[in-house]
Amino acid sequence: MSTPSDQYTEYPARRIDVLLPQPYDDAVRRYEELVPAIDLARFGVLGSWDAVREQAEINAPYGFMIFSKVDVTSLMATSPSGWKCSEYLMGNQVIAQRMYHHDPAVTLHAPLRTVLYADAEGRTHFAVDQPSSHFASYGRPEVTEVGLYLDGLLARLLALLGAEVPDLLKGSVPV
Repeated sequence: MSTPSDQYTEYPARRIDVLLPQPYDDAVRRYEELVPAIDLARFGVLGSWDAVREQAEINAPYGFMIFSKVDVTSLMATSPSGWKCSEYLMGNQVIAQRMYHHDPAVTLHAPLRTVLYADAEGRTHFAVDQPSSHFASYGRPEVTEVGLYLDGLLARLLALLGAEVPDLLKGSVPV
């Protein structure tokens, strides 16, 4: 017989929402330069995990690739909301494998969901849940360590985007 704690895990998650210095369209362009789309056709023909690792290093120079993009602005075009917004799944299967190896449920949070949007004043925001806040909830040091590593990659990406890196990410350094 299962107990309620076997069926769910409660944990605190942290959403990070930072301002970017560029107008929305420029910020989207810059983000997509730094986080290129995954080349699924290329990865699909690789014959070994070593080859996947090598291709990921080439395809993701800053650690992340875009697995999917949703143009939320277009989806909501006929709604009374006038936001500019794009949602992404951003990750790296080589990094995710370091957690997946221990618990396949980590794929609930890998890849990371990110959002770029313009607020009512036209300022551009980058929003994401802090990776370590999710991955620590799995209760495995190996998974928590990768979450902290992802915090470091996220800090570097935010800096490259020209954002002020939140203090809670500043101690995180990609290993």
